Amino acid sequence: MKRVLGTFAVACVLAVSPAMAADAVREPAGTMPDGSSVEAVVLSNANGVSARVLTFGATLQSLTAPDRDGNPADITLGYDDIAKYQTHPNYFGVTVGRYANRIADGAFSLDGRRYQLVQNDKTNSLHGGAVGFDKRVWRIVSVESGPVARLVMALTSEDGDQGYPGKLDVTVTYTLDDGGDLGIVFEAQSDRPTIVNMTNHALFNLAGRDSTVDAMQHWLMIPGSRYTPVDERLIPTGELAPVAGTAFDFREPRVVADGLRDGSNEQIVLGRGYDHNWVIDKGRTASPGLVARLADPASGRVLDVLSTEPGVQFYTGNFLDGTVSGKGGKVYRMGDGIALEPQLFPDTPNRPAFGSARVDPEHPYRHAMIYRVHTMAEDAPGQP
Repeated sequence: MKRVLGTFAVACVLAVSPAMAADAVREPAGTMPDGSSVEAVVLSNANGVSARVLTFGATLQSLTAPDRDGNPADITLGYDDIAKYQTHPNYFGVTVGRYANRIADGAFSLDGRRYQLVQNDKTNSLHGGAVGFDKRVWRIVSVESGPVARLVMALTSEDGDQGYPGKLDVTVTYTLDDGGDLGIVFEAQSDRPTIVNMTNHALFNLAGRDSTVDAMQHWLMIPGSRYTPVDERLIPTGELAPVAGTAFDFREPRVVADGLRDGSNEQIVLGRGYDHNWVIDKGRTASPGLVARLADPASGRVLDVLSTEPGVQFYTGNFLDGTVSGKGGKVYRMGDGIALEPQLFPDTPNRPAFGSARVDPEHPYRHAMIYRVHTMAEDAPGQP
C-alpha cells in the first residue's frame, strides 16, 4: 500500500497554465415563495473549471472540472431548479451555520447561562437549526473578475436566531483561480459571546453528474490518526479513538467501499456507513492545510480539500434513499455522493476537551477552506 500512496501523491499534479483572467458573471436564478429574487454567480477560469453559486443558502450549486482527457463535468450533487432546494432540502452544497453538524439535545452553556436551540434532528440541533444559514437568501456584496474571480455575500443573524445568542454579521467569500482552487472563506463578527462553526456541505461524485456509477469506488485519503466515535444519536461519545487497524484508517488511500459493509464495526452500523468526524493531525492552522484527498481513477479527477479547521466530517450520503431526484432527473441513492466537511468537532460546545467554538466581539470567527480540482495519471492510484 505504501507504493500506492507514493504513486497517488506524485501522480496528482496540477495542470497549471500561464496566469489568465478569471470571470465572475451574475445572473437570475429564480424566486422565493414570497416573490423575492434569487441570483446566481458563475465563477470560471481559463482551464475549464467553473462554479455556480446561489444566493439561496450561499450554495455551491455546481462545480465543473475536466477529466484527464479534458472533458468537463459537474461533480456535485444538487438540483437544477431553485425550488427544489427549498422543498427538498438535503444540504447539497449549502453553507451551514451557525453551528455545522450536531449539538447534543440542542443545548449548550456559555458564561454560566444555558441556551436552548431549535431541535431539528430528533433531540439534537443540526446544521444551525430548522432555519439555518442554508435556508436564507444572502445578499451580494461584490462580484469581481480578474486574476482571481471573487464573490462576496453577507447575512445578518439576529440575537436569538434559532436560540443562539448575539447578533452575528456573516460573510462568505468564494474565489476561483486559474490553478483550479475554489476558495471559500467564512467570517463572522458577533456583538456578544456566542458559538460559530461554519462549513460547506457539498456532496461529490468525481465521475460526473451523468455517470451511472456511484462514488463508493473513489479512493480517499484523510491525514488523521484519530476520529470521534458516536452514539446512536450520532453525537460524539467524547473519545478520540485511534483509526489504526479499523475501517476508519484512511491515512493511506483506499477505496471507500472497502469498509462500508463491515457489520462487525459498531460505528459503521450506527452511522449507516461513514458519518463521522476525523481528527486531522495538523490541528487548527492559520492557513489551509490538506484535510482530505478524493480521487476517481476512471475519470482521473482528483479533489483536494484544504482547511484551517482541525476536523473533517466524512459522510457517504447514507440518508439518500431514492425519494429525491436531482440534477438531470437522476434519482439519488445511498452512496451517490461523498461529503468532506472541514469543521470544528461536533458537539464541541458541550465537550471542553474538543477545544472551543466560542466567538467574542474582539475575536471574530474565520474559517478558510479550498476545494482544489486537478487530474492524475491514467495508472494512478493503482489497485489495492
